[in-house]
Amino acid sequence: MLKNIIRGIKGYFGAFGLISKLKLWKYFAIPMLISFATAMAIFAIAYGWSDNFGSFISKAWVWEWGKETFTTISTIVGGIIIVVIGLILFKHIIMALSAPFMSPVSEKIETHFTGNPPLYLRNTSFTQQLWRGIRINGRNLIMELLLTIPVLLLKLIPLVNIFSTFLLFLIQAYYAGFGNMDYTLERHFKFGESLRFVKNHKGLAIGNGIVFLLILLVPIIGVILVLPLSVTAASKNTVEVLNLKIQEHEV
Repeated sequence: MLKNIIRGIKGYFGAFGLISKLKLWKYFAIPMLISFATAMAIFAIAYGWSDNFGSFISKAWVWEWGKETFTTISTIVGGIIIVVIGLILFKHIIMALSAPFMSPVSEKIETHFTGNPPLYLRNTSFTQQLWRGIRINGRNLIMELLLTIPVLLLKLIPLVNIFSTFLLFLIQAYYAGFGNMDYTLERHFKFGESLRFVKNHKGLAIGNGIVFLLILLVPIIGVILVLPLSVTAASKNTVEVLNLKIQEHEV
């Protein structure tokens, strides 16, 4: 697992240069616009709701003693919950809507590294790619929320909230990497087959997602460049694994 996580992180090395070399920037224009607009919308909603959500949580404390302290903690936790859920929604919205634009990018990267058009290519239209993106990310959104909400509740428990933060980060990273890898898997596997592939290569997904999340920490520029860099890195890693499996099968 750790080896594949490191491999997923290393996939970003040279990603910027590869995009320029293969002249892929034009394919990222609309996805970058989608990413920026979505980020601004979610930030505005999170800013407006954080205090209200914190006040709602504080009502659970019915006693007078410690009320002020619990209200302060609730406001902080409420803000964190809004940010985390906002980040989850951001990931899956931009990945789903960008699917038809990312598929050609992934295909060109695969052709570059293999020297041939992708093997076992599944021909899909713009609409099919969009639907695939919506279906994959819709499923991942539900799964991620089911895992995230219980972990968020642990933040109300002192000391335990330290470990819950790390766990939240790993969950977010896994599903971010999952979405990035599927732009390549879409050409090779059906829906269920892709789920099994990523499940068997969790480390690659987590490694890719870790850098994805770190890029988002860079103000403004992060939400613009996160897709180009993460999709390029994920495509490189996924193509390598697919080619290795093909070679093993031929042997």
